[in-house]
Amino acid sequence: MTSTADVMVLSAHPDDAEFGVAGTVVKWIRGGKRVVYVICTNGDKGTTDPDLKPEQLIDMREKEQKAAAELLGVQDVVYLGHPDQGLEDTPEFRKEIVRLIRIYRPHTVVTSDPYRRYIWHRDHRIIGQVALDAVFPFARDHLAYPDMVTEGLQPHKVKEIWFWGADDNNHRIDITETFDLKLAALRCHESQIREFQTRNIGKWLKKRCRAAADGEEFELAEAFHRVVI
Repeated sequence: MTSTADVMVLSAHPDDAEFGVAGTVVKWIRGGKRVVYVICTNGDKGTTDPDLKPEQLIDMREKEQKAAAELLGVQDVVYLGHPDQGLEDTPEFRKEIVRLIRIYRPHTVVTSDPYRRYIWHRDHRIIGQVALDAVFPFARDHLAYPDMVTEGLQPHKVKEIWFWGADDNNHRIDITETFDLKLAALRCHESQIREFQTRNIGKWLKKRCRAAADGEEFELAEAFHRVVI
């Protein structure tokens, strides 16, 4: 019943993973690791176009995410289908994430930081907090969900959790050689790139990754707050 992956990326919306961790994902996959994406919402509110219906946007964003994942080499993408701006820290949502952790049994979980001090999409905060709770202690303890054990989903201890978008990064990954793929994957999300209007997304992203690498010997980085459990 399980399907082991090395890394699970939990993102609130289609495109979040490309912003946060895509360059590192490529390095993992090239190194032989299996990465699974879990997209928690359908992104049905992510537009300023008044003529674009939610159902159209849902279809569009799923196709964009599939294209981005394929470009990066991510073979497993799970869509939970919650409404955009609708994630809540509930027992039901936490159990949904615990179930996936016990199915895929990742060494590392990567998600958005729940404690960012300034403006941060609420869905990003919620998935970060729910992921943290799901990893420890709920996925680990057999008495947390005995019904899952009956189903054959044994407890699993995640070894590390990485947060992107944190204010206190303590871990940086050199993505100088994978930056172009990160950018190409981000550009797959055409519905969201349009929201940048006249901004040059490539120039903006390179500046952001160069800042993340400040003080390192490499040029471009993705930065995380890494917790070893």
